[in-house]
This record gives sequence, C-alpha cells and structure tokens, in this order.
Amino acid sequence: MRLSAILNEKKISTYQCSRQSSIPYTTLLELVKGKTSIEKCSAETVFRLAKALDMTMDELYTQLHSSEARAAFETFKSNVCHAVKEKGDLDFIIDTLRGDEVGKYWERQWYPEAYYTLAMLDYLSRENDLPICSNYESIRQTSLKKPVFPRDIELAARIDPSLDVKAQAVRESIPEFIRFNIVEKDVRNVC
Repeated sequence: MRLSAILNEKKISTYQCSRQSSIPYTTLLELVKGKTSIEKCSAETVFRLAKALDMTMDELYTQLHSSEARAAFETFKSNVCHAVKEKGDLDFIIDTLRGDEVGKYWERQWYPEAYYTLAMLDYLSRENDLPICSNYESIRQTSLKKPVFPRDIELAARIDPSLDVKAQAVRESIPEFIRFNIVEKDVRNVC
C-alpha cells in the first residue's frame, strides 16, 4: 500500500498530515509520491508520521510493505527503542503482547526482528520485576546462528582488526539480547 492510500483511508490531506506531524511538507510529499522510501527516513520522522496517522510504527511499516519487503535491521532496532521510550515500559509490553508482534515476525520468518522484540520484552520484564510471558518458550530455546553486531561495532572491527571490539561488545551486551545472539548494550539512550 502506498502512503497516499493510507492518507486517503484516514481522510487526511498531505498538508494536514504535515502540520499534525511537524514533518516538512516537501519531505512528506516526496514520501507520498514515492520519490523517497520510508526506509530512508529517520526513526523520528517515521514515529511522527505514525503518530499523526494514529498508528504504531510497526503498523505503518506493515501497511507500506508487502510481506517480502522490510526495513533494515538497524532501523527496526531504532524503531523498537523509540517505541519503548515513547510508550513507556509497561505500555510497550502490553501492546506488543496484545498484538503478538513476536509471533507475527516469526510467521514471516523475520527471525532477527522476532528475537529482538522478544529480547526487549524479556529485558523490560526483568527491569520492572514482572514475570516473562510464557507464550514464546519454544522461540526462547533457539537463537540466531551468527552474532548480529551493531553497525558501529562492525565498522570499528574492520577499521582496526587488532582491537577486540567485538569480544568487548559481547561481554557488555544485555543478557536477554545476547541469548539470541544479538549484541545490544544500550536500548535506553535513543534520541
């Protein structure tokens, strides 16, 4: 589905959406006309657009993409972290469990996204002294075959292979993420 179709469905003009979202009109027009893809937008722009359309960021991405297309994993991670920051821990947990986001990603075979979302749920549950949801025990018994490092760690390792940045990143990773072979040490510090 195109953004123009979503705007028509919501009965909102490009101009109105621009004003409600505080996204510059020209930027939004480029998206509506398909000259710019949503993947090239910052997480903040996607968040503002989704909020103006009364959707979650995930719902917006899902509407804009077929089951074959998906955002880069770095973008996905950023979107999840922004959603946690905006909603708060408990509302994020509730909304994610109600929407069965982990299950939806798993069914699409988007395993990194499923693991990342589940790791975030487990991490937030631990941080808030909540029991973890038992719906995903079978997924918890598996993990990605290879570690997934943040882009900056991959770049640093290429620039100077003598540095032990990957091993250090693994040591500093949040336990709920590293159990799925996702190296993540900071999910709270998002702009």
